Amino acid sequence: MDIILVPGFWLDASSWSEVTPPLEAAGHRVHPLTLPGLESPEAPRAGIGLRDHIDATLKAVDELGGPVILVGHSGGGAIIHGVVDQRPDRILRAIYVDSGPLGEGGVINDELPAEGEDVPLPDWSLFSDEDLADLDESLRTAFRARAIPQPRGVAQDPQHLSDERRFNVPVTIITCEFTPEQLQGWIDAGAPQVVELTRIKDVEYVHLPTGHWPQFTKPAELGEAILAAVTKTAGATQAS
Repeated sequence: MDIILVPGFWLDASSWSEVTPPLEAAGHRVHPLTLPGLESPEAPRAGIGLRDHIDATLKAVDELGGPVILVGHSGGGAIIHGVVDQRPDRILRAIYVDSGPLGEGGVINDELPAEGEDVPLPDWSLFSDEDLADLDESLRTAFRARAIPQPRGVAQDPQHLSDERRFNVPVTIITCEFTPEQLQGWIDAGAPQVVELTRIKDVEYVHLPTGHWPQFTKPAELGEAILAAVTKTAGATQAS
């Protein structure tokens, strides 16, 4: 199967390098993306918004020509949901890594400190202990060394959706810094950030206890969790 991997903020395609081996060993074709403005620290980011990242991912889907599985980490979850909305008949499953589908009018994070058109990786003090779980000093140093400023528009632009067939696409939520039980609690409380999720017809939760960056803290386990969701999808596709 073709699997498109969309990184979260400050990261490029190489951030998936330790996650993909189990998927490739199982015979799947993986396509990690580097999105516009994330090519290098010097890349131009002015005018790049959420729609540009959705369109870049759409382009990858369309170039493959067949059905695909989308994986989005963190802010990448909003991007893959935008793609599901545009290509609901082409997406076999959407896998959200410590993230979820962003609904109409929502923004990924407009509170991150910006410097002009850039949103640099903030000081660690801006993150919670849950975010940083298992991200030791060596991993933090390596992350900061590879971090690329995020285009401000991607963080601040509102999501726009139009096709309710998006709710028919099966979803896997891989929870890391929060548990499935916590997520269910937010759903029960009617929290606005999970309203879109409640409208999806087929959702499964998988818990991978670690911090917000499992591709660095538990990459092998993340790869296996993604593989399990892909295998389930392949089995369902063959059965139909």
